[in-house]
Amino acid sequence: MLSLQTKDLTPVQIQSYLNYAVAPRPICLASTMDRNGRVNLSPFSFFNLFSVNPPICVFSPSRRVRDNTTKHTLENLKEVPECVINIVNYDMVQQVSLSSVEYAAGVNEFIKCGLTQLPSILVKPPRVAESKIQLECVVKDIISLGDTPGAGNLVIAEIKLIHISNDILNEDGSIDQHKTDHVARLGGDWYCRVTADNLFKVTKPVSTLGIGVDTIPYAIRNSKVLTGNNLGQLGNVEALPSDDEIEAYAQSDELKEIFDATIGDNQTRELQLHLKAKQLLSDGLVADAWKVLLAG
Repeated sequence: MLSLQTKDLTPVQIQSYLNYAVAPRPICLASTMDRNGRVNLSPFSFFNLFSVNPPICVFSPSRRVRDNTTKHTLENLKEVPECVINIVNYDMVQQVSLSSVEYAAGVNEFIKCGLTQLPSILVKPPRVAESKIQLECVVKDIISLGDTPGAGNLVIAEIKLIHISNDILNEDGSIDQHKTDHVARLGGDWYCRVTADNLFKVTKPVSTLGIGVDTIPYAIRNSKVLTGNNLGQLGNVEALPSDDEIEAYAQSDELKEIFDATIGDNQTRELQLHLKAKQLLSDGLVADAWKVLLAG
C-alpha cells in the first residue's frame, strides 16, 4: 500500500490524490451577487449537507492552487451573504463545467454557459431554471481555513427555501431517486451519473439492533462464497429464524434438490447452500438466506 505524508507533497499533488480518493462528490452550482447586483455562477464539489435542524449546507470556494487568488463567489458572499445552491443533473453538466471558466469579475456565467436565470423569492441571487432542485440560502458564517494556495473557505449556508421540480416527485410529494439523474464529481476530468441501473438499497439499521457479524456461526462467517457485504447483511438482522421456520423452508423443492444431490458429501452441500444464500442476499431476501444457511 502506498503511504504518503502530506507534508512531503505539493498542494497540486495533494489535490490530485484527494480528488480521486474522496469521491463521488455532489456538485453545488452556487449563484451569488456582489453589492452592485452583478451575478456570478460557479460549481463546487467540496460541498455537502451538514444539518437538517437548522437545515445547513456547506461548500468551500478554495483559494486557487495556481496563484493563491480567491474566487468571485467568495468575494460576493462577503458583500451579499446570500446564495442559491442549485443541484446539478446530467442534462446540464456540460454547461455547469463551462461556468467554472475563470471569467473576469462582473461577467455573468449564466450568459456564458447558456443557463437560465430564474428570480429567487427570499434571496437576491437568481436560481438556475434548469436545475431540478434549488436551495435558497442565507450565509451564516464563512470560516477561512488558511491563507496559502489550496486553502478552503468553509461557507456555512442555512437553507431558507427549497424548490423541487414536479418532474422528479412521486405522487406523495417525495423525491423519486430514480428521476433525479444526479451527477457527481470524481478526480481529474471524471464525473459519474446516478442512473436507475446503478442504484441499490442498503437496509439502514435504525430501529433494530443487529446481531453483528461476530455472532454469525464460524462456518458461515468464514465462508469461501459469502463476501464481507453478505456478512454485513446477515449481521443486520435482529434475530435468527426459528427452528420451525428453518424446517419449513428446508422442505422447499429447491433445497430438497440440493440435499438429495449431496448425500454423504457435506463439503459440496455447504458450498451449494452458501451459493443459494448468496443469491438470496443479492435479491435482498436476508431472512430466507439465513434459513438456507441454517438448514445445512
